[in-house]
Amino acid sequence: MDIATLFSTENILALATLTMLEIVLGVDNVVFIAVLSGRLPESKQKSARRLGLIAAMGMRILLLLSITWVMSLKEELLAFNAYGHDLSFSAKDLILIGGGALLIVKAVREIHHLVAATDEQHAGAKHASFTAVIIQITIMDIIFSLDSVITAVGMAESVSIMVIAVVLSVAVMMVAAEPISAFVQRRRSLKMLALTFLVLIGTMLVADGFGQHVSKGYIYFAMAFGLGVECLNIAGDKIRARVSRS
Repeated sequence: MDIATLFSTENILALATLTMLEIVLGVDNVVFIAVLSGRLPESKQKSARRLGLIAAMGMRILLLLSITWVMSLKEELLAFNAYGHDLSFSAKDLILIGGGALLIVKAVREIHHLVAATDEQHAGAKHASFTAVIIQITIMDIIFSLDSVITAVGMAESVSIMVIAVVLSVAVMMVAAEPISAFVQRRRSLKMLALTFLVLIGTMLVADGFGQHVSKGYIYFAMAFGLGVECLNIAGDKIRARVSRS
């Protein structure tokens, strides 16, 4: 494909739309990376976030270059009857169920750690291994990449356009990852909120794997509502602190 064809009006519109969709679909990935990297020493957190997002980009590009294989994940792999209901699962469904369950377990464990720890224990908590965090991020990148790649395949016909959209979206997420991570780590209540978001996303992935599609619009609305309430709490704390000082 020549440059003129690649950057035709149709492809430019597809690129712009797809890049925006990839950014939206990557929000949950950024939240997960922010939470996991927070378990590392402060000096290593930025590197972990960058490596995590680069791994996410690599996974998406590799999957895009294996489009035939990705699309075959929708074919029925397992079928059985349970309590009078016929159930069938594709490879994609099984990956979503396993990944969603893993995300729920990880988030619940982090919530337990956050709730059970006293301030002294929290301050002196043992840091996670850098390698372990990167491995966990990479595993979840595969799960988060599936919907992103299948969306890309449905939106654009050119693999080049899909790859450019993925690279642009990850570049935007790299810029956004730092303020989002700082925002999450600044207050324990924000970290708790981020972890509940991960439970919500994990539940959505499991439901999707069982064929019960939940619109991401509802999920993002719930996340935005919860974040809005937390922002009101933060504003209220600042006002109370200012009044008490005066």
